Parts: sequence; structure tokens; C-alpha cells
Amino acid sequence: MGSPSLQPGRRPLPPLVVGVVIAAIGVVLAVGGAWLAALGGSAYYVLTGVAMIASGVLLFRRNILGGWLYCAIFVLTVIWALAEVGANPWALVPRIIAPLVLLLAVLLVMPLLTVHPLRWKLGLGAGASAIVLTAVAGLIFARMADTGPQGPLPPLRFEMGDPSLASVGDDWPAYGGTDAARRFSPLGQITPANVKNLKRAWLIHTGDLPSDAKIRKTYGGENTPLKVGDTLYVCTPKNIVLALDPATGKRKWRFDPVVSDDAIPYTAACRGVTYYAVPGAPANQPCATRIIYGTLDARLFALDARTGRRCAAFGNNGEVDTKVGMGDTPPGYVSINSPPTIVRGVVVTGHQVLDGQDRWAPSGVIRGYDAATGKLRWAWDMMHPDWNGYPPPGQTWARGTPNMWTIASGDEQLGLVYLPMGNAAADYYSSLRRPQEREFATSLVALDVTTGKPRWKFQAVRDDVWDYDFGAQATLVDFRGTPALVLPSKQGDIYVLDRRNGRPLTPVGRIKAPGGGVEPEQRAPMQRVSLWHTLRKPELTERDMWGMSPIDQMVCRIQFRRASYKGFFTPPESDRRSIEYPGYNGGTDWGGIAVDPRRGIIVANYNDMPNYVRLVPREEANRKGWTPRDQARGEIGGAEGAGDPQAHTPYAIDVNAGWRLPFTGMLCKQPPYGGIRAIDMSTGRTIWDKPFGEARTNGPFGIPSMLPWTIGTPNNGGAVVTAGGVIFIAAATDNLIRAIDLRTGKVLWKDVLPSGGQATPMTYMINGKQYLVIAPGGHHFMETPIGDEVIAYALP
Repeated sequence: MGSPSLQPGRRPLPPLVVGVVIAAIGVVLAVGGAWLAALGGSAYYVLTGVAMIASGVLLFRRNILGGWLYCAIFVLTVIWALAEVGANPWALVPRIIAPLVLLLAVLLVMPLLTVHPLRWKLGLGAGASAIVLTAVAGLIFARMADTGPQGPLPPLRFEMGDPSLASVGDDWPAYGGTDAARRFSPLGQITPANVKNLKRAWLIHTGDLPSDAKIRKTYGGENTPLKVGDTLYVCTPKNIVLALDPATGKRKWRFDPVVSDDAIPYTAACRGVTYYAVPGAPANQPCATRIIYGTLDARLFALDARTGRRCAAFGNNGEVDTKVGMGDTPPGYVSINSPPTIVRGVVVTGHQVLDGQDRWAPSGVIRGYDAATGKLRWAWDMMHPDWNGYPPPGQTWARGTPNMWTIASGDEQLGLVYLPMGNAAADYYSSLRRPQEREFATSLVALDVTTGKPRWKFQAVRDDVWDYDFGAQATLVDFRGTPALVLPSKQGDIYVLDRRNGRPLTPVGRIKAPGGGVEPEQRAPMQRVSLWHTLRKPELTERDMWGMSPIDQMVCRIQFRRASYKGFFTPPESDRRSIEYPGYNGGTDWGGIAVDPRRGIIVANYNDMPNYVRLVPREEANRKGWTPRDQARGEIGGAEGAGDPQAHTPYAIDVNAGWRLPFTGMLCKQPPYGGIRAIDMSTGRTIWDKPFGEARTNGPFGIPSMLPWTIGTPNNGGAVVTAGGVIFIAAATDNLIRAIDLRTGKVLWKDVLPSGGQATPMTYMINGKQYLVIAPGGHHFMETPIGDEVIAYALP
């Protein structure tokens, strides 16, 4: 028996509205779903769309069958969703949450379509059931954490006497702790048991904030302070150096090199400075200890570490112009945003060359300067290996060669500096590259600091057209009694190499790489991969597409089906988009890894996002006005690769970094977008792997959701691990700094930062108290708030 029918003439408004909404959504799903099905994708959307149109029409006509039809649609949707992605909570969001909201609306209006005496009790009961289901789903999300295996930590094993890997002690004297770049502190006052009691000890403002909204689009702090003795050294985005009291934050001195806004490349950032003590110099002699660092306008400065005054005997009154010998260098094209590495008294620096502008951009030459005098000791120009110093009169260092924009690590005993090299200018087009560029691009190069000549190299990618340059420092370790280094990559692969000769100490293999693209003859048939450990996840499928509703998920599925995607190393094309996965942000980028040498554990935070890429033919790029920065385009800021001209090649490049939808701004790949992992260094086995970052600052249309659910966000910046068994890290886009249990990966403590934490923290001891310090700063590329704070935490 059916329910008593609604009396003629009564036309309640709510069912009409709900019917129109469901029918309209059904039309969108039916049309888009037919397109998707024609591309070979899932037929769910077209079938559901047709059914929703019928349900909406029936509801509009006041027929209760429309409500029952939608209930059936929802039940079948849940069955389909579970069959497609299982019980993965984040994967179920676009498949179930929006349909559940519509179900609640349908259940609440159905009593208006019948005169059954129990209609309101039934309607309210059904609505309450839907609310309970939603609450249960919320609890599942709130408790979601693990994505990988978890096991016992390896036994404690203390490394023996390698002086080149000396401990930081109570200080933090280099960007990575030491030039070995372990990001490990032997301090243990803060432990998993008491870290919950951490409080802010002090906070200061550097005063370096963007001058206007246009410049704001370029700021990204990225700084890790140094602590040596009784002084903390901080560098701001525009290269102002502050010396602070590490116990109070009180300023001791300030030096401003006065960098012009037009010198800012994509990002105004100073990742750090370098501390150097001149051997044998009397302690009271000016500049006996000095701070050496580079600026956005590519000057190299030496400052007295005690007073902040220029070291007059270094270069020209304390500064050296590193652009000399490069030829034409328009403002913003050449900058130094990473601290130099000093080995055996030689200051080794590369520089960032503005990406994507011109095939013949300024040179990627690496230089070694005398740390005492600033005199050029040598220059390594891969196209002119016989040039030991500045170019001959009338010539310049070779233009467009691969550069080192990130941080090198150094080995004082071996006299080697390890350079993570980038790509030749015009990252996404390779036909114009010269043999030497092909040889050294996307490689780790060990350079002899005495001669400036390469000792060995390890290349991770052949003929790179994915912007897979090395972004992270290599970390020096003792591996089974062999002097070694751990090398993470943007592809997610982690290699362990003998640092004396570059020989792999862990298994390395090759995989067949897909061909095609606009330069099929250029693509290497095989590419190198690590068989020991990789952070890279399985290849994408249509089921991995995401969104906040079935509609934007359907759009992402259509984009997936329309794109060229042949798996890892899919080359870019010009007639359609291609999918690059992982994207150029990693895997591992400039934040690097941390290593606990006593327990033999690697801590790696990583990104897990694709890029949506297209090579744009020159004629089309010209119509769009995509010209190099020093020409008509002339605007700074914006995401790297999003409309870069690649002048003097046949193609510009358009990179949708992270692969976002145009209207909602949501990412097309399902979460997590970033994680953090602990790895047993002796075996390469994963100990634990967690999504990293909460959804609190993320949401559709750029509106923060403020939800405390762990979604796994994009992240930039590294971790610090301590002997106390605690990992400290910010990096994620949720503006939080965390303490994580090294043993389990559990978050033990967190604090909300006033600006984005895209910087690596550091820790030190002063007056018997251990401090944790971070200079958050924010980051335009990661879309986190800009600030000028430096914050210290300590136990009460």
C-alpha cells in the first residue's frame, strides 16, 4: 500500500526548490558524464545524472517517488564509491558527502509530499539518521592518521669518530646543523614526555615586510637561523641580517645590504647565512669570526660576526659582485638565496637563475672565493673547464648552463663540496642543450675545493624536461663503515652513495621510460631509479581524481582522460596537457632530510602532487604576451612555470602546479598531498609514514575550512631531529609547528604560527636551557600568510 496522496492544489515550495537543484545537478552530471564516458572513463556520472534529472522532475511535480528515487541513487552511489576506492575516507569525500547533504534535504521535504499520519516523525527520523551518518564520517576523518607500515625502531648505535661529521653540540653553526647537513641535534632536554609543556620564550619582529601588494606576491622567508656561542643570526627575505641574544631575542646588531625590489626573482628568500672562523686569527681581531652570505642581487658579503660591520679586507669593503663575468644580467635574473658552503677556507656558491625566461639566460657557473680576502680562487664553467678564474677579456661565462640554486654540503677531510645541480635554462625543452649540459644537469657533482674541478658526478635523470633538478642538500653519513651521503630527489627516490667516488652503496636500477612528446628523439629510453627506497607513490589512475563534490571530481576525471599520461617520466606535449607526477615540488625539495645518526633513522617530509603541463607554441605564446621578464612582460611574482616564455626555443611552458581546478582552486588529485616518513637507514625499510598537515587553512575558493583533520598538505621546509627522540617541523600549509615522536610518528605538540612555516626550525642550548627557534615568514607560492617573526620556544 502506498502513502495517502497529497491533496490537489497544495504546492509547498521546499520540494520545488530541492527538485530544481537536483535536476540542475543532474543535467551537469549527465552532460559531463557523457563526455567522460566517451573518453573511456567511468559511466557512473552519466547514469547518475540521468537518474537525478528524473528525481528532480518528480519532486518538482510534487511526486514522492522523486524522493524515493533519490534515496536509491544515494544507496547505489555508496555501493559504487566503496567498490571503487574502498574505505579510504578522503577518497570518499567527493563521492558521498555532497550526495549525503542532498539526501538530508530530500528526506526533510518528503513529508510535505504525503498526508501519511507519521510523515513528520519519519522525516525527522530520517534526517536525524543522515546527521548521525555525517557525524560518524567526521569522527573517522578526525582519527585518520596512518598511511603506511609501522614497526619498531632500529637499535641505538652510536657512530664512531668521523671528525668531518662532528656534532653541533649546544649550537647550530650551519644551515643543516653542520656542513654534513644532518639536521640532527644531540640535545635531549626536550623529550616526548615533556614536549607538551613547550611555551613561547620570546618573539621578535625583523621589520622586513613587503612594501606593497605586488611585492607581497614574492615573499617567502625560508630562513633557518644559526646559533654560535652567545649569538643567534637571522636573515630576512631581503637579506637583512640580525644578530640576537639567543636567550631573550634582544637585538645585538643589524645589517641591511639595501636590496632593490626589482632584484627579487620569483621568491624573496634568504635561506641562511654561513659562519666562518678565520684559522689562527686572534679572537679580538676584527672579522676573526665572520658571517658570509649572498643577496638577491647576487652580491657576496662578509660581516664581523661580533659587530655586524663589513669586513673591509674582503673584496671591496666587505662585498663581492658575483655577477662579474656573466655578461648581461637583468635585475632579478641572478640571485643568491642559499647560504654558501665553506670547505678548507674556500667559499663555494652557486646562484639562482630565473627559471623559464630564456634559453640563453646568465651562466650557472660555480665559484670558489677565498673566505679571508674574497678573492676569486676558481670558477667552474662546465663549457670552459680550462678557465680557472674570470673569463678572458671580452668573453663571459657560458650562458644557459645548469646552475646550483640550492645548498651544497661539504666534506672538510676529503676537500669536496657536493653540488646539487639544476637544469640548463629552458627546463622543458632539451633539443638545444650541449653535451656538457646533458652530462652535468640534474646531477650531484663532487667538486674539489682546491682546484674547482669535478671529482665525480651522479646523474639522476637523463635529458630532464620535468624540472627535476636536485633541490635538497646531500646528507653526509657513515653507512656500514663507509663514508657516504644520502641523496634525496624531487622524483622521490633516495640514493646512498660513497662520497669519495659517487658509487651507489644501495641498489639502483633502470626503468623503461615513455617516449613521445614534442622531441621524441630526445627522450631517453631508460631512466635511473632507486631500488632501495622511494617516496614516490603508485602511478595515477582516474580513480585518484578528487574535488569537493561529484561535479568537480568529474571535471578532474575529464582532464585526466584528455591529458597525455604514460606514467612516470611522461614527456610534455604541445597539442594537449600532460601529467607530470611527481611534480617539480617533489618528492623532496630544498627542505632536505634529517638523519638521526645514533639510531640510523632518516626523517623525510615529502610532497605528493602532480603538475598539469603544456608546451605552448611560440606563436601562441607571443599572442598571449609571454615574453621574458626584462621585456614586455616585466612583472614579478606568480607561480614558477605558469606562463614562462622560454625565449629562443620553439615553446613556452604553462605549468598548472599541483593541478588545480580553475574555479574552486581545489586540487585534482585526492589527498594526501604531503607526508612525513621515518626510514631505517640500514635496510631502507619504512618505519612509519603519516599524512602531514591539517585541512584548517584549506578549502574551496580559497576559504579556510578551519577543520583540524589531517589531510596531508603541500609542504616546503625541512625537519630537525634530536637525541631526545623528537622531530620538530613546520613546513605544511596549515601554519602549525609540530613536535613528532620519532618512535611512532605521533604528533605530541603543536602551536599556531602567526605566518606560514615554510622554513626549517633549529634547536640549541643556552644557559642550560634548550630552545626551539623558527623564523616562519610565510610563502607566496604555498599561499601562506606573510610575516616577519622569529619565535623561540622552551620548557617553562
